[in-house]
This record gives sequence, C-alpha cells and structure tokens, in this order.
Amino acid sequence: MNVSEELLKEIVKKVLCEQWKQPEVPFEKVKDQSGVIAVKTSTVKCEPFQQEGVKLRDILTLEEAPRMGAGIMELDHTSFPWTLEYDEYDLVIEGELEIEIDGRVIKGGPGDILYIPKGSSIRFQTPKFARYAYFTYPADWQNS
Repeated sequence: MNVSEELLKEIVKKVLCEQWKQPEVPFEKVKDQSGVIAVKTSTVKCEPFQQEGVKLRDILTLEEAPRMGAGIMELDHTSFPWTLEYDEYDLVIEGELEIEIDGRVIKGGPGDILYIPKGSSIRFQTPKFARYAYFTYPADWQNS
C-alpha cells in the first residue's frame, strides 16, 4: 500500500490535535512573539455563510487583533445585499468583485483594493467567482 506524504501529514496532524484536545487550524498562521501574525491566504478554507455561493472565514481572533478584523471571502456566481456597520477594505485575490451602490457598480480585479465606508448599503456580487481578503474596523464586524 502506497501512502502519500500529504496523507501521512494529515493523519499525524489529526491524531496530535485529538491527543492534546486542540482544535485543528483550518489554515497556516504563524504568530511571532512580537505580535506580528503571518497568514498564508492560499491555505485558508472558507465555510458557507448565509446563502449558497457565499463562503468566508475570519483569520484573526479578537484576542489576536482586538481593533481590526480580517478574513477571506469567496463569492461564486452570486450576489447579496449588505449594510456595513463598520469600515471595510477588500483586497481582491482572484476573479472580479463588484460592489453595487445606488445603481452604480464599482469593479475590482486581482490586486485591486476597494474601500466601503461604514453605513453603506451595498450589494456584493460577482459574475463568476471572486476570492478576496477583507479588513474591518472595528474588528468585531458581526456584532457592530
């Protein structure tokens, strides 16, 4: 029987997490003693959020970053309305992100940054697929 190195790593990781009752981290994140945190965004696996075609994952806890939040979001052939009770920057990683506001559409592609001010009523959308990093102030965007 041939076991790949990747499968072996995954098995060992799960066993160690179970043994020490530590939750499995769904992405690579390195925390320096200085407080600097590095996240490998390509390893972040998003989870379903509110409707089909929308996935996200916060990448920092409130303990790690109590003032600013950050995460990864994916939209797949979808759109949804949202009113922001916080300021947000979106950095497009892949695809095309569209922000519709007051009948106008602002588009961003890979490497583009979109800023959405607090109080904006918008529609996040994509004609195909978009993966982007979001950065919020304050950090607790879900309870703002």
